[in-house]
Amino acid sequence: MTQSSVGIRLENVSAVFRHPDRGLVPAVREIDLEVRPGELLTLLGPSGCGKTTTLRMIAGFQEPSEGTIHIGDKDVTRVPANRRDIGFVFQNYALFPHLSVFENVAYGLRVRRMKPVEIAPAVDQVLAMVGLDGFGGRLPSELSGGQQQRVALARAIVIRPRVLLFDEPLSNLDAKLRLQMRDEIRKLQKMLGTTAVYVTHDQDEAMAISDRIAVMEDGRISQIGTAEDLYRRPASAFIAQFIGRANLLAGTVVERSDGMVTLETAGQRSAFRSAVLAVPGETLCAVLRPESISIGNTGDGMVAKVASSTYLGDKIEYSVIVGEDALKIVRFDPPEAERFEAGEEVRIRFPREGVQLLPAKR
Repeated sequence: MTQSSVGIRLENVSAVFRHPDRGLVPAVREIDLEVRPGELLTLLGPSGCGKTTTLRMIAGFQEPSEGTIHIGDKDVTRVPANRRDIGFVFQNYALFPHLSVFENVAYGLRVRRMKPVEIAPAVDQVLAMVGLDGFGGRLPSELSGGQQQRVALARAIVIRPRVLLFDEPLSNLDAKLRLQMRDEIRKLQKMLGTTAVYVTHDQDEAMAISDRIAVMEDGRISQIGTAEDLYRRPASAFIAQFIGRANLLAGTVVERSDGMVTLETAGQRSAFRSAVLAVPGETLCAVLRPESISIGNTGDGMVAKVASSTYLGDKIEYSVIVGEDALKIVRFDPPEAERFEAGEEVRIRFPREGVQLLPAKR
């Protein structure tokens, strides 16, 4: 069922809505985006950032106010959705309640006037692919949420689209089913080799399922890259705090030499290797992931006070106070002798390598 993959390209794409009270409201602002053939790219961001609007413009459900959209080598900016050769998986599944599972999946093939003798094997094949072999005679109301989502996925792929689009497809499932279905979607997309764009506000889901992630903020793409790129090298404080958990430790630059930048926070200094062009007296933020900070009660390091200690089975989460900053620290399965309680004074040490330094107000 595999076919040659195509890319998607958005050039200077914007979308503006007319609000009855606020007038013209920009939802998407001058987006340039290239989705590589065969990759799964996720549009990630908080509610109202423009990710679903962007997906709808790729699908053809909404025309951009300006800019162009290409699927493969074809400009589809003004092409209707039913002529774009896409499969769309909706958040609410959008199944026909009065049709059987078989007929729901077969609907797109009938619209395309496929011969009846070819429809049955095509539907049976995709139902088997999504783990619903033998469910063709059931109604959607007789299925669980996870099974209904599989029907929606089967309906999208049975037409062999050049592009698959997903609009928060797992948001209506419970936590366990979300984990299961995201793995199945990823496996199926790779098996088919179909180019896919996936929308979600769930960072864990995006990191688990994507080849690359485009993080959106206020209608624009703030940064695009692999999950590791975004986690280890965030371009802004917003990205750092949206992808995973991050401490932003503000400090004043006191020295920059030999590739090291020294920050002073609450009268204490820490040095980080960084290529940032820091100027003494400038305020920067060090992006410190909770698992990268060491905590102890001896040796060197920055003096801090434990505000809280939370035991979570395989790990302990600490909140410690440094000056006016509260930092989160995670220790995985520490021995009892190396655990600390609220009120204790401790010393914390930061990694010197791999720490991103960002402008304090960025």
